[in-house]
Amino acid sequence: MRVLIQRVSEATVKVDHKVVGQIGHGLLLFVGIEAQDNATDIDWLTTKIAQMRIFADKQGVMNLSLQDINGQALVISQFTLHAQTKRGNRPSYIKAAKPDIAIPLYQQFMDSLQQKIAQPIQQGVFGADMKVALINDGPVTLWLDSQQKE
Repeated sequence: MRVLIQRVSEATVKVDHKVVGQIGHGLLLFVGIEAQDNATDIDWLTTKIAQMRIFADKQGVMNLSLQDINGQALVISQFTLHAQTKRGNRPSYIKAAKPDIAIPLYQQFMDSLQQKIAQPIQQGVFGADMKVALINDGPVTLWLDSQQKE
């Protein structure tokens, strides 16, 4: 499971010109799921995301977590995070989980994160054509992969 994390001052996702998810200060999370991902991956990622100290304290040092600031989260499904680009010019998405596997794991990810940050999770619509707008705060953008826990 891969997550692209963007610290934002605000973010919005629209489907068919309607806002379906919106947050203020917090994290925009793009989540890509592979077929072999499981509850262990979800727990590791959501714990890391909730506790990662990437928000500024009063001295301006990144020393506070999403939990510490009572920040919000907007979660967007993004199968393209598993694109293979080694050969040719058209990315292959063969490693991305099919919806019957990905949708339950996506929901489990959001449920787990919601429990850890004690905030409602905003979300996009799985598989929809979404328009995401954000103001990246910092900018701070991080990459987590549950298969590379280095």
